[in-house]
Amino acid sequence: MVTIRVLLVDDQELIRLGFRTILEAQSGIQVVGEADDGDTALELLKTVTADVVLMDVRMSRMNGVEATRRICADGGPRVLILTTFDLDEYAYEALHAGASGFLLKDAPLTDLVSAINHVHFGNAVVAPSTTRRLLNHFTDRLPANRKPQSIPAGLDELTSREREVLVYLARGLSNAEIAGQLTVSEGTIKTHVGRILTKLGLRDRVQAVILAYEAGVVKVGDR
Repeated sequence: MVTIRVLLVDDQELIRLGFRTILEAQSGIQVVGEADDGDTALELLKTVTADVVLMDVRMSRMNGVEATRRICADGGPRVLILTTFDLDEYAYEALHAGASGFLLKDAPLTDLVSAINHVHFGNAVVAPSTTRRLLNHFTDRLPANRKPQSIPAGLDELTSREREVLVYLARGLSNAEIAGQLTVSEGTIKTHVGRILTKLGLRDRVQAVILAYEAGVVKVGDR
């Protein structure tokens, strides 16, 4: 059995203790350290090896967004954002910074364990329905005529079908839902998603969704 090494980052000691107690009771998960802010987490990652970082966003000194940005820029472990508020504005910023997803702190234990496993193995961690609500909440704040950011070179390498799949991803559809739209198997869609991520140099589908909006592949208001 694979053991997933987890680093806990939260400025509240009781919350860290709670997560440690819960996670260490799960087979296949090992808590390798704790930090009370992003700065301490970065220092700790120099001495311990982690596969997944459970990262709070609202912390003193260095917050979770900046810590996530630095961890991902250095090719560090995957980051799962923990937030108290659904659709926290910091959650979107953290995803943009490279986090692989976010989870509410009061999520059921099964969801937390599942999310850690999904993040570790590079799969989707933000549920499609949550992705859809997240995008609806934040893209509505952007002007419809907003100019696209610099377009990644890999975007031109996508086939017409891969680009079509990317559009559906950006609209918050799951692999199964995309398969239904295109009348193909879910496995075929999973393969397309993998190729999209590889060509665009992305870690996961959450980053693909963000890129699709920023590059203008999908425009605000498209559904």
